[in-house]
Amino acid sequence: MAIEIERKFLVQGDYKSQAVSSARIMQGYISASPERSVRIRIRGNEGFLTIKGASDASGLNRYEFEQKLTLPDAEALMKLCLPGVIHKIRYLIPAGTHTWEVDEFLDDNAGLVMAEIELQHENDIFPKPDWLGEEVTGDVRFYNAMLSKNPYKNWKTEFKQQ
Repeated sequence: MAIEIERKFLVQGDYKSQAVSSARIMQGYISASPERSVRIRIRGNEGFLTIKGASDASGLNRYEFEQKLTLPDAEALMKLCLPGVIHKIRYLIPAGTHTWEVDEFLDDNAGLVMAEIELQHENDIFPKPDWLGEEVTGDVRFYNAMLSKNPYKNWKTEFKQQ
């Protein structure tokens, strides 16, 4: 069983100049509940099926299973997804032995930019670039599965990034 340990942050400022690559991502959810999510993702010409379990109390750890799919299979499964498909551009930014994944959300989630970093251990020390904003690890509003149900455009003004 694979356990994912990650932290999420809002982003403020210029991060794109540090990116070594970017890719457009489309993802939909066959199931999107707090207990589990089943996601179909298309990144470039690759497809992925991902199953995630519920987060622990800290929001840092949760079970994750990912399987690569052919593009035709991913496209077919995307048709089974719930309403609220997410579109975003992911930027990869190296940081020592880690890599920041910065997601610039599009369409109904436009204006939201989040960074996440996967860790080996909860207490890993990692570089914090100057564009890193407020930590939102464990805040379910920022889970992609929840953004598919309640997109950023619907949030009250006080919750939106500056």
